[in-house]
Parts: sequence; structure tokens; C-alpha cells
Amino acid sequence: TARLVVHNRASKGINISSISFRNENTCFRMNVDGVSGSDFHDVEIRAKDSIYMFVECLLPETEENKPYLMEDAIEFVTNGVRQSVLLEAWGQNVTRLRGVVLDSDMRLTAERPYVVFDSLVVAPGRTLSIDPGVQLLFHDKAYMHVKGTLLAEGSADRKIDMRGDRIDNVLPDVSYDIMAGQWKGIRIAPESFGNRLAYVDMRSTEHGLFLDSCNNTTQTKLTLYNSWLHNSQRHVLYAPYSRVEATGCCFSEAGGSVVALRGGEFSFLQCTFANNYLFAAIDGPLVGLWHTGPEDAENTDLPFMKAEFDNCILYGLPADLYDESLAGSQVFFRYCSFKSEGENDDNFLNCLWDTDPMFRTVREDYYFNYRLKADSPVLSAGDPALLTPAADTDM
Repeated sequence: TARLVVHNRASKGINISSISFRNENTCFRMNVDGVSGSDFHDVEIRAKDSIYMFVECLLPETEENKPYLMEDAIEFVTNGVRQSVLLEAWGQNVTRLRGVVLDSDMRLTAERPYVVFDSLVVAPGRTLSIDPGVQLLFHDKAYMHVKGTLLAEGSADRKIDMRGDRIDNVLPDVSYDIMAGQWKGIRIAPESFGNRLAYVDMRSTEHGLFLDSCNNTTQTKLTLYNSWLHNSQRHVLYAPYSRVEATGCCFSEAGGSVVALRGGEFSFLQCTFANNYLFAAIDGPLVGLWHTGPEDAENTDLPFMKAEFDNCILYGLPADLYDESLAGSQVFFRYCSFKSEGENDDNFLNCLWDTDPMFRTVREDYYFNYRLKADSPVLSAGDPALLTPAADTDM
């Protein structure tokens, strides 16, 4: 729906003899000064006054896969003078998934966007495969629950979009992309292993990518590759007592720690952790680490954390980490860059401290870009010896 104000700036009242659509069989509808219809006559506007009009479009379903344009015009005739306002509305056919439970393997292809209402559940023993270029849009409060396996395999030139289904603007020049909490997020059940997200842009969630504790580090629960998880009301990644491997990923914008880890076994290589969250005071450090050793443990029967952060950047509004010492733990930061002041020791090896990586992000303009400026002090500051073949290509 669009709003239109029709002004009479003259010192005398006017009579608009006709307000109508140019095309007789139009998909547009209008409301003129509180009355709905498609054709109006003798509409009076008093001197120095105005009337409101509302125009909406009910787009027809077609066989098209690509977005298509509907056009028309509203024509005004006043004292024999004809004026027009052009109308344009873009339509996109979608595939709707409402309360779907996969009882067999399923593949999502890129021909049309998918809109998830309520839930999309991957049953135990089943696999959901997502092709490059897929747009997976979630309606308000919708979520994905993976009890089987999720394989979302995008590519550098055809990323996979996972976001809310609002594609309009929250402000005239600001997309709904910046708004967290538009859908719940993805939950991975304890019995689910072997999940993989590559070249995935996942955003605008309540709780991000949430891994239920499996208390098992012998199997990889989740592999993340060249993906961007951002803009969550809580965390973009929460992973307790599980095994996660991430290469070339960016984790940013959350109301809590962008990444929250508890126990488990983790590897983060060539990753960026940043937080410029807009909508509330941030509760927690940039990266939250819990159950790292006996002095940090409520339950010593659960596995303590083993974590490696190699060639990573940590920089944002909150503190990088909690103040608790990592001495004696198996948590290591090698060739990482921190916002905070500190010094290298047995857990922090060859790190940069009190360093601004010079992101291209401009928070006050709602512009979030974690590429580095040309004169960034962290360019080439990592250790090539830490790279794996998967890290050769960065998104």
C-alpha cells in the first residue's frame, strides 16, 4: 500500500471532475478521502486543503519465476486539464512452505523464493539440501528445526539467503535487513550431526543458529564455511557441548554475545567477530566462553572446552571476552587482533592488541560491511602456516 496526498494550494476550492485508473482491467485499487473504489467524480478540495489517497495492488499469480512489474496510472481531470501519477508494483511468485515436516529427503532449488510459515522441520534421518542462490524467507515467528541433516551449499557468486520475509523498507532508505527478530532462527537437535552451511547469509533472527547440547565432540555437529551470520536479538551462534568448525566466516550484530560457546570443541579460522547492534544495550562480551576449565564449571562431568581461534579479528562495541583468565585451559588465540588491551601468553600467541581493524562499517548510516580498508593494520598480519586448503578462498 502506498499513500498519496493531493493538495489544493489555490486560494479557492476546486472540483476534480474525474479520478480513475488508466487501464480498465487494473490490479490496482484506491481509496479517495475515505471511500474505496476505482472511479471517482466531482471530488472537492477546499482552498489550501488536501485529501489523502491510498493505493494498493493485489498482484496476480503467474508462471514467471523472476520478479515481474505491474504498471498503471491514476489520471486526474480538473477543469479539462489532465494530470497523471504513475504506478509501479513488483511481484514475485514464491513457493509457500507452511508447517512442513520432511518425512523424506528434500532439495530446495533456486527457481523461486521459498516463504516459510510457522515451521520447517527436518525429521530424524532425513536431509534438507539447499542449492546455490536459494532465497529462504521466514514469516513472523517462523523457524527451522533440524533433527536430521541440513546441507546448505551456496557458492561465491550465488549465496543462499536466509532472512525474514519483509523485503520493504523500515525507513525510506533503510531496508528491513537491519531489523532483528523477524523470525525465530534455526535450531539443531541433539541427535543431528554433519550439518554444513557454505556461502550462507543468515540474518534478522530472534536467536540465530541454536545448537542443542549433544554432549558429543567425536562427531562434527556443524561446519560453517564462508558464511555471514548476523543481526540476532540474542546470539547469531550458540553452541554448547558440541563440535563446530568455522572457516572464513563473519559473526556480527547481536543483543548478546555474537558467538556463545560452552564446553565442546571448536575451531575458528580466518573469522571475524564484530558487534554494532542497534536496538538494545548489548548483554555480554563479543565472544562468550563458558565451561573452559574446572574453576569455570558448574558440572565437571561435561567436557571442558577445546577451542582454537586462528587468524581472527575481534572488534565491536562490547568487550572482546570475559575477564576470566584462560590460564591452564585448552583455549588458544593465535595471530588474532583484539580491540582490548592485553598481552601475549600461553593462550594468546602472537596477537595484536588495542587494534582497530578499520572495517568499512558505518553504524550511524546502518551500513554494515566487515571488509577491511586498504590501510588496515591487520592486513597480512595472520600466519599463512595456520591456513588449511579450505581457507584459500575468502568470501
